[in-house]
Amino acid sequence: MTQIAFHFHAPDKLAYACRVARKVLRHEQRLVITGPADTLALLDDMLWQLAPQDFVAHCRADASEELLAASPVLLLPDPRQARHHQVLLNLGDTVPLGFDTFERLIEVVSASDEHDIQQARARWRSYRVSGYDIVRHDLATQGA
Repeated sequence: MTQIAFHFHAPDKLAYACRVARKVLRHEQRLVITGPADTLALLDDMLWQLAPQDFVAHCRADASEELLAASPVLLLPDPRQARHHQVLLNLGDTVPLGFDTFERLIEVVSASDEHDIQQARARWRSYRVSGYDIVRHDLATQGA
């Protein structure tokens, strides 16, 4: 069963997603980041602007088949297109389709965006109703 963790109170969801991507890669795992196409485009730009020592090899859904197969981090609006299923990071408003094919799912929730917080609560309820145990990480108390 997919392990689900909610990371609450992210001051900047995209910056936090970059941090998660670096951490996942350091643990030699593969990551799929899902969300709306415009969000993924902004994240793509941010990942390219990281310092050289923090580089995260990644590609978007429109990359060549060769890059999609080789990249440890994929930015995909539809995670069902993923070539690997270790860690899924959701930046979207809804439960991602196919999340249950991944070993782990990380949900990132804004510190101050009320719409994002309400959508996260709805996703939490959906996972709970489906029988998933959820781990809660409060970034405000962890100094994210």
